[in-house]
Amino acid sequence: MYIPRLVENEILVSLSNNPVTAITGPRQCGKSTMAKTVIKNRAGSIYLDLEKPSDLRKLDNAEWFLSSQKEKLIVLDEIQRVPDLFPLIRSLTDEWQQNGKFLILGSASRDMLRQSSESLAGRISYKELTPFLLHEIQNEYSINEYISMGGFPRSLLARSIEQSAQWLDDFISTFLERDLLLWSGFSPGTMRRLWQMLAHNNGQTVNYSLLGNSLGVSNVTIRNYIDLLSGTFMVNTLPPYHKNFGKRTVKAPKVYISDTGITSRLLGLKGFEQITGHPVFGSLWESIVLSNLKGNFPSGNYFFFRTSNGAETDIIAEFHNKIIAVECKASLSPSLTKGSYAAIETVKPDHTYVVAPVEKGWSMDNGIDVVSLSELIEKLNAE
Repeated sequence: MYIPRLVENEILVSLSNNPVTAITGPRQCGKSTMAKTVIKNRAGSIYLDLEKPSDLRKLDNAEWFLSSQKEKLIVLDEIQRVPDLFPLIRSLTDEWQQNGKFLILGSASRDMLRQSSESLAGRISYKELTPFLLHEIQNEYSINEYISMGGFPRSLLARSIEQSAQWLDDFISTFLERDLLLWSGFSPGTMRRLWQMLAHNNGQTVNYSLLGNSLGVSNVTIRNYIDLLSGTFMVNTLPPYHKNFGKRTVKAPKVYISDTGITSRLLGLKGFEQITGHPVFGSLWESIVLSNLKGNFPSGNYFFFRTSNGAETDIIAEFHNKIIAVECKASLSPSLTKGSYAAIETVKPDHTYVVAPVEKGWSMDNGIDVVSLSELIEKLNAE
């Protein structure tokens, strides 16, 4: 079963307007499937999986092979495995002077790919594909399934909780034992322990020194490891919101495991009932809200706000020249704390939304609305 993705139309537009379009996103989030769907009805295209030895051999003489495909759309999957291709792609696009020549897919962030693709400036447009967003699957799956199995297609489409858990376990092991080998200076064992510690502290401000002492490495090493997890889409890092509020604000970022299914398996949890009884449950809801905000509004800027005297807002979103405060409450009868009201008073957002797993929201106070996640996306689209 193929489930259409939000970003598909943006990719088609980008192919018409740019020589190179890049789709980034975590491994196994559906990039290859979506790319094949996008090009299925496009006359003249060639698809190369750079993890497949037979396809990789075609690029032994890459300049000759790619030049011979000039009239086609060339799709290169897992481009981060062959970074030496970027200068050649630049040369060919400059020579051909046509849009829609390359569609490249990578399981590394825009910033990590840019280290190899700076020569493509002005020629490339980046689009990020996330694991499933809620509105992409809400007609097929419940919010409980989405929380417990996460958004990776093969996890969510699994026929049982057991099969989903097995797939997630395999995904974690593959990332640690194979994908990590692309990046030098990282230990799979240390990374697994760090990943598990981040899962236990999901959505908390990160203490690099404390994590380093626990793992027997320096805080610089911890920063590098978290940067790698962020660059490969395994964690979401949320910086603090300052805006001249003084020294009272917390300075360290919050870190979320980006997929709730992965978080659950790192904690040894399986199924919604086990998750709801665990202290991490509230932060899983925050993770889902944050991931859906970023997936639906990738051009926005996202922060959290917290002061030393207890004022706090889970997410501050800046886009459309507005400031939106988002409180995430994993409850059917959400309420705000004094700290939440203090944060609203300090930040003075244009509007505050309390996002809860409710079917239909209501007005809580002046400028404050309780909403479902779907309603939040609808309201922000209308801003």
